Amino acid sequence: MRLTLDREAYPDSLLKGERKLFINMRKLVYKKRKGMSFRLMIRFAGLFVAIAGMALALYTFFPLFSYEIYIQPVFASQSFASPIPQTTIITQNSIRSLLDNTATQLSHLGNPNDTSWLPPTNPNQYKQVGVTEQLSNFYLSLPKLGIEDAYVSMTDNNVNLHPIWFPGTAVPPHRGNVAIFGHSTLPQWFNPHNPHAIFATALNTRIGDPILITIGSKIYTYRVIKMSIVAADDTSYLAQDTNGSYLSIITCTPPGTTWRRLVIKAKLETI
Repeated sequence: MRLTLDREAYPDSLLKGERKLFINMRKLVYKKRKGMSFRLMIRFAGLFVAIAGMALALYTFFPLFSYEIYIQPVFASQSFASPIPQTTIITQNSIRSLLDNTATQLSHLGNPNDTSWLPPTNPNQYKQVGVTEQLSNFYLSLPKLGIEDAYVSMTDNNVNLHPIWFPGTAVPPHRGNVAIFGHSTLPQWFNPHNPHAIFATALNTRIGDPILITIGSKIYTYRVIKMSIVAADDTSYLAQDTNGSYLSIITCTPPGTTWRRLVIKAKLETI
């Protein structure tokens, strides 16, 4: 902006200072400072901390939301074995369990080969049934879930490649309890050919549903007799009951979490 003075209205002494006045006014022109102000940086930092805190809280308590969405409706259609509560009760122990689960998951975040949710694979920890033949694998089918001839390995515990037979448990179709572990996720992502999502719809299983085990050319039919949800550190489902031939499928629940374990137990029909 330039200020021009009328030469007729002002004396020469003032007109001589015209250029000086113009220069002084230019010095008063506001110039926006480049870069982000410290106050704005503080605001952005506070917003980031708030969003991170909300994300962590959602991650921690997501198992409760998943429980309400996916597990509660199942109660209306069938009976689960205890100790599944009919309502979600927030207690000090449940909150501590959620925090421990979050810490464990964060410590293994980004590890696609994480098997930390499996029990210790020490065969001496569980009672041997005395089976003599050696198998490397068998095949699992759950017609109700659309799972057909899923490969179950008996030589490794890499549950990220396929469902696994747990060492030290019974070998089908012999007496005892066959334990099979596999991954689950949200039901919307179910894929019977994806080892990370093969048991995503396991909650749709019902008492009386068949579970088929194929060994060589023989097919053995088990019938579901019990479904239960247990704590992550509860391994009672590995106990060997030799009064019959049983099979247990174990996967994580609620869907999309590793907070609890869903156990589907079946009994072999008469051969």
